[in-house]
Amino acid sequence: MQVGAWCTLGEPRAAIAVEQAGLDWVGLDAQHGHFDDGSLRETFALRRHPAVPVLVRVLSADPAGLGRVLDYGADGIIVPMIDTPGQAQSVVEASRYPPHGTRSWGPLGYAGDYRADVGDQAEPMVSVMIETRSALAAVSAIAATPGLDMLFVGPFDLARALGMSLEDLLADDSPGAPLRVIADACAEADIIAGAFAGSTERATLLANFGYSWIAASTDRGLLTAGAASLRDLDGRSGRLGA
Repeated sequence: MQVGAWCTLGEPRAAIAVEQAGLDWVGLDAQHGHFDDGSLRETFALRRHPAVPVLVRVLSADPAGLGRVLDYGADGIIVPMIDTPGQAQSVVEASRYPPHGTRSWGPLGYAGDYRADVGDQAEPMVSVMIETRSALAAVSAIAATPGLDMLFVGPFDLARALGMSLEDLLADDSPGAPLRVIADACAEADIIAGAFAGSTERATLLANFGYSWIAASTDRGLLTAGAASLRDLDGRSGRLGA
């Protein structure tokens, strides 16, 4: 399992600290988190020694927005609310330079030097989110999209869309269970099955379904856990010993 952390606070230095903490990957949330154009730009400007892949969940599938995040230096994108194979294909094309896509060239100074042969440049990781009934119904076709690297499940939104509680969604391990169907579609297409967990308990459940890229905590959760470890440093609750 590739254990990741999901950053929502929008603080560039904290995000870089999380990247350097020894996890497998980091996600920056520009949809429901506090990362905006300025804080994303600053985060990647500060990223002098890349340690692990840093992906950005973008606001939408808008091609201009996708290209701009990649220009900052993001290693990949996670695109929400994708319902059809056509939408997934458009996302892939927006992340690739011609002749394989429609992305225009223009990194912002710290994202790489110009090379005429862009085919030699590493292609970003492209992920789309499965979080609606429509996406679940078309999941096999979406997973088969050429150039797509990962399906990423938002279990909170998916549970809402299916009229289920999050607990019931995670507990359903029947052959036709939604989480199993998505993971199986990824396996069939030979792409990564990823998901947001937000806790180690949910991460374990998702791993059992076959998900391998899992956001097991958030930046806020890591801060809370760190503070808790200090509180218990001397075996006391609430304060350090003298």
